[in-house]
Amino acid sequence: MKILNLGAGGFIGTHLTERLLNEGHSVIGVDTHTDKIQESLDHERLTFVNRDIRQCDFDLEDMMRDVDLVIDLIAYANPGMYVKMPLEVFRLNFDENMRIVEACVKKRKRLVQFSSCEVYGKTPVASLEGRLPDPENPEYATFSEDMTDLIMGPVCKHRWIYACAKQLLERVLHAYGLKKELNYTIIRPFNFFGPKIDYLPSETDGIPRVFSYFMEALLTGTQMKLVNGGTHRRCYTYIDDAVECIYRIVENPGNVCDQQIFNIGSPKNEVTIRQLAETMREIYAEKFKKPNVPLPEIVKVTGEEFYGKGYEDSDRRIPDISKARTLLGWEPKFGLRELLERTIAYYAKG
Repeated sequence: MKILNLGAGGFIGTHLTERLLNEGHSVIGVDTHTDKIQESLDHERLTFVNRDIRQCDFDLEDMMRDVDLVIDLIAYANPGMYVKMPLEVFRLNFDENMRIVEACVKKRKRLVQFSSCEVYGKTPVASLEGRLPDPENPEYATFSEDMTDLIMGPVCKHRWIYACAKQLLERVLHAYGLKKELNYTIIRPFNFFGPKIDYLPSETDGIPRVFSYFMEALLTGTQMKLVNGGTHRRCYTYIDDAVECIYRIVENPGNVCDQQIFNIGSPKNEVTIRQLAETMREIYAEKFKKPNVPLPEIVKVTGEEFYGKGYEDSDRRIPDISKARTLLGWEPKFGLRELLERTIAYYAKG
C-alpha cells in the first residue's frame, strides 16, 4: 500500500512508519519535526514532507491523491497544554483534524484516526464520590469501546477540552459512517511507553508528561513530583505491542476494522502514578544510576501547583481489549517492568 502518515515524526508515528516501511509499504510522512525519524529519512520508500498542515498552502487533497490509506496522528497530547492553551488544543485536535476527515470523505480514502482513552473521562466511582459499593472493583474502571458512557468534568475544569475535542471528532466520523461516506477506524491508545516517547523537560518549554518528568528527575536527582499524591491509576503499554496492533488495523483482514473503534492497551499493567515513580526509581537504581547523582525524592504537589488552574484528571482507566483480541488476534506481550526497563534504558544510555 501507499500510506499517508500525518504526524509521522512523533513518538507513535516514528515507530509506526518504521514498521510500515519494514513491511514493504510506501509512506508519505508529514510532520513539523524530523529528529525522531532521522533513522528512516533516507529510506527509498519514505517521502517525508517537513510541513505544518495548518499552513494555508498545504494541500491535503493533493497529498491524498494516490494513497490507499490515511493515518491521522496529528494532535496536541499533553495535559499541561490543555490547561495553558485550551483554544489552541481544540483548534488543532478538532478543527484541523476535521479538515483531514473531510478531505478523506471527498477523496474516498480510508482513514485510521487516532483518538485517545481520555474520551472515557472519569469512572462512576469518581463522579459519584464514594457512593458506590466496592469502589475498588475494576469493573467500574474497565472501558469498552461501544458500551461505556463517557463522563467528562465540569466546564470550569478546562483540562477536559482535549477529551471533548477527541470525542466530538469520533462522533463526526461515526455520523459520516452512518451515511456511508467514510470508511474509518478509530484507535484509542492507553498510555504508550517506549524509546522516543517524549522530550525531557530541559529540552522543551512545555510542561512535561509523566514519563519525561520522572526520567529527568532520575537523571538529575531532582524531585519526582506526584500530582495530587499520585493516586490516579493508569495501564501502560509498550510501543512494540501497540504498533503490532496498529499494523493489524492497517492491514484490516477481511475488512473487520471498518467503522470500528479499538482500545489498544495492556490491562494487566495497571499501577498508580506513585507506583510508577517508585518502580522507575527502583529500576534506575538497579541498572542505570550514576554514582555521583542522588536518587530523587518523591514528593506530593497539587494539580493546580503543577499544571495551573482548571486541571482535573481521570481517576482510573483499564482498557477492555476483547475486540482487538477477537477481531485481530492481538494480545500485548510486555509487562510493566520490562517496558519501563527498555524505555528508561533509551534515555539513560543516550
